[in-house]
Amino acid sequence: MKLLLIGAGNMGGAMLKGLQSYDITVVEAYPKRVDELKNLYPNLNIVDTIPVLDDYIVILAIKPQSLESLHVEGRAKGLISILAGTKLEKLKAKIDAKYYVRAMPNMAALVQKSATSLCGDVELKEKAMSVLGTIGKCFWLDSENELDIATGLAGSAPAWLALVAEALSDGAVNLGLKREITYKYIAMLFEGVGVVLQDEHPALLKDKVTSPNGTTIAGIAKLEEGKVRDGFIKAMKASYEKTKEM
Repeated sequence: MKLLLIGAGNMGGAMLKGLQSYDITVVEAYPKRVDELKNLYPNLNIVDTIPVLDDYIVILAIKPQSLESLHVEGRAKGLISILAGTKLEKLKAKIDAKYYVRAMPNMAALVQKSATSLCGDVELKEKAMSVLGTIGKCFWLDSENELDIATGLAGSAPAWLALVAEALSDGAVNLGLKREITYKYIAMLFEGVGVVLQDEHPALLKDKVTSPNGTTIAGIAKLEEGKVRDGFIKAMKASYEKTKEM
């Protein structure tokens, strides 16, 4: 399977670490970025113009607003697009391919821990999940509407969790704990709870660490006063609505 990665910016570049086992060609036009990539991956095949697509499964990782000016020739064996808010219909009108898949990885692709959402032609499902499985775990969805919802859950939520991490750190620092150690605690906290939640229902996890008249329930009561859950629900809705507008 020959891959053609068009665009090696933040997300495209993050994906490269996991894609080294494939026969991959990278299209990158900016000389400074090319130098950075060559330093990171000395054996990487980098070109500055897009070759004829016929032999490739294409991974499209440019900025969505750059799609209109993109010029390609040939018919790809498959197209995997990670362009946020760009519908399959628009991709089909611009790039000729046998099969199409929309995918939405998140920033954890940097450490091969992305929660990547995919939808599109089932004929390309196995190969798309194999390719994107190199940067984390893949979730195949039934429709573009589901993918738009998942964009908030997996794509935007890392920023919201970072906000939670910062707030927890501020709370601990306010009480007298050193800032540098709070972030180490929180990183380990997120990692450990994430593993537990793979097999444990969130409500059951909450109940297991919540004792009558204890410290945890006291904190939960304050979070409920601040309508934290309501805030996250509204954040998901806002993210979904913004995705639909794009």
